[in-house]
Amino acid sequence: MTQVQKTHETHKSKSNDSLDRVRAAAQELHGAITDATAKRGEAMKQDLQSLLPKAKALTASLKESLGVQSDGIKKHLAEAVLHVEALQKHVGESLKTTGHAVEGSVRQAVVEARAAVQKVSEALAAKRTAESMHAHS
Repeated sequence: MTQVQKTHETHKSKSNDSLDRVRAAAQELHGAITDATAKRGEAMKQDLQSLLPKAKALTASLKESLGVQSDGIKKHLAEAVLHVEALQKHVGESLKTTGHAVEGSVRQAVVEARAAVQKVSEALAAKRTAESMHAHS
C-alpha cells in the first residue's frame, strides 16, 4: 500500500469514526429526552435543562462534520442539524410552559431527536456505501 493510499484510508477511518461519534451522541440525546418524558414536573424540566448543552454540542459537531463530507452525505447531515435545532426550540418551549403544553413540546422534541438519529444514520450508511463502491471499482 502506498503512502497516499494509507493517508486516504486513515482519512476515511477518521471520517467514519467522526460520524459514528455524532450518531452515538444523537442516540444518547434521544435516549435522554425519552427518559425525561417518563418524569413529571420539575424533575422533567431539570433533565430537559441539562440536555440543552448536549443538543448545542451535537449541533456543533454536525456542522463541523458537514465540511468534510460529499454532497449526498452533507444533505443528510444538514437535515439532522435542522432536527436538532428544532429539538432545542421544543425543549426551550417546554421549559417555559406548564401542563399539556409541556407534554406537547416534549413529545415534539422526542420526534425531532429520533429524526436526527435517522438522518445521521442515513449519512453514515451513504458514506459506507460510497466507500464500498469506491473500493470495488
